Amino acid sequence: MMRGIVLAALLVAAPAAAQVRPDQAAFRGLYKELVETNTSLSAGSCTLAAERMAARLKAAGYADSQITLFSVADHPKEGGLVAVLPGSDPKARAILLLSHLDVVEAKRKDWTRDPFTLIEEGGYFYGRGTSDDKAHGAIFTDTMVRLKAAKPLRRTVKLALTCGEETGEAFNGAEWLVTNHKDWIAAEFALNEGSVGMRDKDGKPVSLGMQAGEKVYQDFRLEATNPGGHSSRPRPDNAIYSLAAALSAVGKYEFPVQFSDTTREYFTQTAKLTGGEAGAAMLTLIANPGDAAANATVSKDPTFHSMLRTTCVATMLDGGHARNALPQRAGANVNCRMFPGDPIDNVRAQLVKAINDPAISVTPIGDISPTPPPPPLTPLVYGTAKKLAEKHFPGVPMLPAMTTGATDGRFLNAGGVPTYGVPGRFSDPDGNGVHGLNERKSVAGLYAERDYLFDLIKLYANAKDSK
Repeated sequence: MMRGIVLAALLVAAPAAAQVRPDQAAFRGLYKELVETNTSLSAGSCTLAAERMAARLKAAGYADSQITLFSVADHPKEGGLVAVLPGSDPKARAILLLSHLDVVEAKRKDWTRDPFTLIEEGGYFYGRGTSDDKAHGAIFTDTMVRLKAAKPLRRTVKLALTCGEETGEAFNGAEWLVTNHKDWIAAEFALNEGSVGMRDKDGKPVSLGMQAGEKVYQDFRLEATNPGGHSSRPRPDNAIYSLAAALSAVGKYEFPVQFSDTTREYFTQTAKLTGGEAGAAMLTLIANPGDAAANATVSKDPTFHSMLRTTCVATMLDGGHARNALPQRAGANVNCRMFPGDPIDNVRAQLVKAINDPAISVTPIGDISPTPPPPPLTPLVYGTAKKLAEKHFPGVPMLPAMTTGATDGRFLNAGGVPTYGVPGRFSDPDGNGVHGLNERKSVAGLYAERDYLFDLIKLYANAKDSK
């Protein structure tokens, strides 16, 4: 366990050329291969990435019967992988490791470095997917390789590498597995992305997080229509003006504060760590979610603001049909991240009320996401992770967390496999460029996370089933 303590200390200040262990060097090669396999929807191939990871598993001794590569005919480049390491007890329920292979688009001209070349610089790995989510994909694949060479574990360990998490129009492998081959991924629980710890501006670890529950992704189409006409004869009910007023109203609207068991505990513990005016405001808000002053203080932090409520934001615009004509139609996409348990109809009703214009239609669009309740933070799942973290990351508290984004865990949770965002990673205050430019991952942090998760997975795989 001492290696975890040493690496945790390196999170504060990691030299660019820090010496690595031989097993870390081998892992770096796997991570490099995965990051440098372009898996963006426009130009990449998850199928190729899955095939490359399958080759590594086969080289480690996995039989063909233990590896399944899958895809569908109309999405040949969006395939995935399921691998199985049998446990010694056939009656013990399996655990599942889940990671998505696909990444957000990245344009070379916008990046300082080539987004699909792994570059180590200043204590960080740079590249698209270095954090989201090829860090987990590499760690989980590497763990399966290492476990194959070790003493058999009590439980079966499964690995699912899927595509489609980042893009709505893509083939979603996790959803497909739940719908079509649930037996392939049957498990007592799954480990996934979705939770991060935090570092302060000086690089010091502040907290670890374990995610249980997530917001629900839902897009709404706002649209104004009009008979239109010649642009030389303006009329007051211009579709573009009506839409602009509606979007302004949405931008100003604040959804009410809500708490779940997870977020209530998160803010209770964060208040103790934060102290001062902000900490006191958190406790006040827990006691009275309607306290406007406390809400204003806590919501100054954009992450806290999102964790406290449903949020909706305009993300795309379209309108008009000719430069010399009054617009007959103007529309916008409003992306909502709904607090767990906040129904679509309720969110839509609040948008309609805020807009206060019957000429604006508000319509849910796209796939309707499942809205499962958050999985329980059981002694086996949460207690084991927290106890181990005390050895790997001494003095760093672990907090239950709800992610404000969306992950493929929602499909597994809805399908009866409780899915958790694993602790072990730390984020800088700026978010490390995830989904943005120059995405990066701490070198020492990645190695520390790998060690922690390897030990955690072994503990889970040798544990007795939950009652």
